Amino acid sequence: MNRLDLNGRVAVVTGGARGIGLAIAQRLAASGARVALWDMDGDEAGRAAATLDGAAGIAVDVTDDAAVAAALAETERRLGPPDVLVNNAGITGPNAPVESYPVADWRRVIELDLTGVFLCCRAAVPGMRARGYGRIVNIASIAGKEGNPNAAAYSAAKAGVIALTKALGKELAETGVRVNCVTPAAVRTAIFDQMTEAQIRYMFSKIPMGRFGLAEEVAALVGWLASEECSFSTGAVFDVSGGRATY
Repeated sequence: MNRLDLNGRVAVVTGGARGIGLAIAQRLAASGARVALWDMDGDEAGRAAATLDGAAGIAVDVTDDAAVAAALAETERRLGPPDVLVNNAGITGPNAPVESYPVADWRRVIELDLTGVFLCCRAAVPGMRARGYGRIVNIASIAGKEGNPNAAAYSAAKAGVIALTKALGKELAETGVRVNCVTPAAVRTAIFDQMTEAQIRYMFSKIPMGRFGLAEEVAALVGWLASEECSFSTGAVFDVSGGRATY
């Protein structure tokens, strides 16, 4: 593993208790950052944080602006102001065609996968701007670029994350804050439990490398985007798709 220089940095990773989020937290911690793992499951976040030097597990519902503000204040109290924000928390929602997609599930996916990213950015940006430095990395999906059938809510939310990244990157381009997003193809984590086997087979069939990605491979890219070396990229989309991405 190439070691990045994140010494002295404080990072927040949402959905950090498991899966890709935990792999990202591990990569950032291994590079010297003090990491706050924000997660709906505070107990699991605490257990995960206990395995990392200088980390903190914090319970937070990222769809609640007051809860996000409280989590940010607790992070600042325990670790310091965040230099890095990785918006990873998300769900896939059910697999169903648009005409029968449950409205409640649509709203839940959009709230968590898109509005949650907006609320965390909205909370973190003022401090980053005032301090003259920040790195925001949003975890989108290849589904946000191509659209996956029977996953309209997830695809729409992740497309929104890509557009939000581009808009915020332009807003902050003349500051020391960089905003980018990553669009992974399928990575086998516990999120697969939310999908049908047909959906999993569809995603696999689209990857020219003939395998699913590894959480550690996503984390490696996020680690660079979270570093000071990522200085001239902002509002950008970085694929980690095993060759699936075509634009």
